[in-house]
Amino acid sequence: MRNNRSTKWLAAVMLLAAATSCKKENFQANQPAEKPDAKLKVNGPSSAYWQKAQETHNFVYGNILTSYNSYRVNTTTTTNTAYEWYNVSQLYADAAMIAAGDAAYAPYMNNTKAWMANMWDNVSPTGGYYAAANINGTGAAGDKYADDNALSGVAYLDAYAVTTGTTQTGYLNSAKACANWLMFSGQWDSVYGGGFWWSTVKESKPTQTNGLALQLFLRLYQITGQTFYRDWAVSIKNWLLANMLDTATGLYIWKIDGAGAGVKHYEKFTYDNAIMIEAFLLYAQIMNDNSFVTRAQNLGSSMNTTLWNSTYHVYIFNTADGRINPAWCVWGSQAMVKLYQRDGNTAWLDYAQQNIDYMNTYLRNNTNHGYYHFCNFNGSNVETRFEGVDQAWMQRTQIMLSNYR
Repeated sequence: MRNNRSTKWLAAVMLLAAATSCKKENFQANQPAEKPDAKLKVNGPSSAYWQKAQETHNFVYGNILTSYNSYRVNTTTTTNTAYEWYNVSQLYADAAMIAAGDAAYAPYMNNTKAWMANMWDNVSPTGGYYAAANINGTGAAGDKYADDNALSGVAYLDAYAVTTGTTQTGYLNSAKACANWLMFSGQWDSVYGGGFWWSTVKESKPTQTNGLALQLFLRLYQITGQTFYRDWAVSIKNWLLANMLDTATGLYIWKIDGAGAGVKHYEKFTYDNAIMIEAFLLYAQIMNDNSFVTRAQNLGSSMNTTLWNSTYHVYIFNTADGRINPAWCVWGSQAMVKLYQRDGNTAWLDYAQQNIDYMNTYLRNNTNHGYYHFCNFNGSNVETRFEGVDQAWMQRTQIMLSNYR
């Protein structure tokens, strides 16, 4: 989930701006499914976070949504390009609004899904989403990213859970198609003992790519009962445990790259580890293995030891970068809400809430209700770009929190 400093130039008929998939920024070192009896929802529309989620969407509607039903990258520098993971993140956010009881978001969600067909490779027998297109849907080509496709499948399954009939079937089929691309595109191979490559360029194998794929295969196994999804999930889980866990910190590392056995990069990212918490909670539920609840809880505690800034009460972007970003950092809040939904420990909610409160204090424009892209821990040096993905993740996590706070 890299920012647009890490470019993926599209070999398209029309020259697009540098494409961004759901990747980490090219930083400098100095710089479960819920249980049916999930915890009592006590706030909902009466919550201030419900209101802020609605206001965030109003900003998206007025500034990011296009007449084509796509979402532009941002409001200033990249207004004619749509990134795959930005668009599917907005769909993910709208699915959360529907799950929280606001059916008015269904048309937005479904229109996004229809537009996403423009980014699908209809020539390759394995399909797969390209990383970017023009906002009118033309020009999609070039590299594909495993985490984009895995996140898309995960988001579609959230949409599946809040739809019915042929619409629901369409979401399930699209999630299956994303999984099919992961299975048959050659993104998983024996290099470094297994694992999915980040992209078709095959430059690294990151935690977040594999963690998102693990979530997707687990959920498809839960819904379909197809054992090949289970087998893929087990293989991904085993590879992550064997290769990406740093036992010294209890956290998952960034990536492996390089020749031979590869070089491990030990930077720790909030959203990598948040993704792993969610994956472990799903594994516990779907595979009926409560040891993975303990793994998720231990990982949450490790996050709150190493990735939590106790002065400003916020999850850091990563251990080598002194900045905060709404999308990548607030992913930690989603993981904490999921932990609370599993075990009822309100301490998880405290972390989720304080993290979101930081974003509202330092990165929210109180006039138009959009969220800025980056700031330093103390709120200084604000990067005032309004990126679509930041709005999507603030909408999603605040509506999730609004059920409880």
